[in-house]
Amino acid sequence: MTNANERALQITVSPDINIKYLPGWFTFNVWLQKRLGQRCHFRVFEDFTACRQALSRDEIDLIYANPYDAALLLREKGFLPVARPLSQSDEAVLAVSAESPHQRIEDLPAGIKVASAGDPEIDMICRIMLEPADLTITPEQMVSCDNYVLVAKSVLNGKADVGFFNARAYDDLSAMVRKQLRVLLRSQIHVLHHLLLCSPRQRELAGRIQSLLVAQNDDSDKQKLLAEIGLTGWQPLDREEAEFMIDMMDTLSD
Repeated sequence: MTNANERALQITVSPDINIKYLPGWFTFNVWLQKRLGQRCHFRVFEDFTACRQALSRDEIDLIYANPYDAALLLREKGFLPVARPLSQSDEAVLAVSAESPHQRIEDLPAGIKVASAGDPEIDMICRIMLEPADLTITPEQMVSCDNYVLVAKSVLNGKADVGFFNARAYDDLSAMVRKQLRVLLRSQIHVLHHLLLCSPRQRELAGRIQSLLVAQNDDSDKQKLLAEIGLTGWQPLDREEAEFMIDMMDTLSD
């Protein structure tokens, strides 16, 4: 039974999560509340700025964070690794309009406009994939979008020549939209993942939450809940594995 006077556990997800999974995360919030016997409150942030401001004010207790933010939270805010998605890595896609004359990365000319949803991890990977074209993308060339659907729209209406996409977000676009786009390159890094992290203020809950999540993998009744948040299961995460991923991020960004 939850205590009405107890502070609710504040839960959120990275703003790059596809909005179609948000109802599932609300369901996850209710499920976790029942299992912990503690009030939980799921918060949604429209962009990275608002999310990071809440994190800087120590308002978040549990977050499903992208690798870029996870690195900052683990090393600078003392967050604890809990779990990562089972058999799922973060990859990026560079895409152009299907009618674009550019067939290869090397074909892209200087001065191209690039549409981005502002996810630092995806922007970093996509910039690396652009290196064969020997391009320097300036802030003036970036077309800022609130989400990946709008990234696709910017490419299709000619406001941008290339779109930076999270690969899963690209695959989640409607078939009609994807038919009008063409993938130039898809990353295959395999070692970057979103991570579920727990605030050091809730240190005593980290192990318990990890056990609850991993137990979902063998429970057929919980597979529907996992599917609703776009996962097939959870893998326990320790500090060593989390640090390896962060080191890989540092290597890629150098």
